[in-house]
Amino acid sequence: MGMYNNEAIFERSWDKNYLSEELIQAQWAEFVELKKCIADLYQKNKAPLKILDIGIGNARIAKHLSGINEIWDMVGSYDGTDNAEACVELSRQTAQELEIDDKVKVYLVDAIHLDTWKQKYDLILITWFTAGNFYPINFSFDSYHSSGNRLDLYRNEQFETIFSNLYALLNPGGEIVIGACYLDNDATRLKQEHSYKKMGMTVITTNEDSFTATKEGFWSQRFNKEKIQAYLHFVTPEKISFTALDTYNYAMQVRIQK
Repeated sequence: MGMYNNEAIFERSWDKNYLSEELIQAQWAEFVELKKCIADLYQKNKAPLKILDIGIGNARIAKHLSGINEIWDMVGSYDGTDNAEACVELSRQTAQELEIDDKVKVYLVDAIHLDTWKQKYDLILITWFTAGNFYPINFSFDSYHSSGNRLDLYRNEQFETIFSNLYALLNPGGEIVIGACYLDNDATRLKQEHSYKKMGMTVITTNEDSFTATKEGFWSQRFNKEKIQAYLHFVTPEKISFTALDTYNYAMQVRIQK
């Protein structure tokens, strides 16, 4: 089941009339921090960066980066991937309309298959809660609600495999940036549920779960620092840093250095 197989849900996912204020503000909070990261890496490398954007969506990040010449000049190339054909088509169209398709290239590929990717990058981005979408391959959206069983996310092999593969794609000194991930608390869970319901979806999880899922195929995990460090067991803890994106424990950004 794909998150964007439903056309109405796909359109509402980008329509600010259907997005909660917390989601909208998280977009801008992660973008502010992301610009700092790009500037840091550029100053360190002394050369334009090779960037990979996992789950490029509607090319929002590339669009806004390209609107600031001082930042866009720090970008040498910008590859984007998505596992939804609708997102690939939309982001390619956006790049063409903005005339940034000389730098921005978009590919239809699932993140789980990036172990075969041949390129190396200075910066790999996973923005706007996409990292929380990497659900276990055996998860059933059809039966989870009625099964009565709760999913133990002490480990998430899908998440760990994807990030291990991404870490291998970094140049020495490069970084992975998880632009925004939900913090695991009850207030955030309620905000997630409200957001999905506002888009017209049916929530199939409860307060006993550390993720929120819908019968339409949306799945987003909540995290704390300890869980991130446990999942990224192949990275030494001192190379993982956390930045709060708000004052109400809704979301954080994670930077992972190589």
